[in-house]
Amino acid sequence: MDSFKGQGGIQMLLTAEQEAQHIVSSARNMKMARLKQAKDEAEKEVALYRSQMEAEYQNKISESTGSSGSTVKKLEDETDRKIKALTKSTSMVSKEIVDLLMKHITSVKI
Repeated sequence: MDSFKGQGGIQMLLTAEQEAQHIVSSARNMKMARLKQAKDEAEKEVALYRSQMEAEYQNKISESTGSSGSTVKKLEDETDRKIKALTKSTSMVSKEIVDLLMKHITSVKI
């Protein structure tokens, strides 16, 4: 009888070991599935972030490129205003300068 109890005990241990292997295997599979899911979600988040950063970068490039045209226009306008102001101021004093030069050239000191 003891041998049957021993056989039954061994059989119970083998059954328990198989159940434990199934539990460990199931847990390992679930862990792998969770890791794969986390990896997929992380890749999606990275792709979304990358596309947002790329869009922001493209916007900044287009703004800087577009604003360079307006900057050039602004500089041209400012340059034209300064040229007109210089032309106006030189035309106002040019007669006085010519008269002053003529006075010094034509006067002879002995």
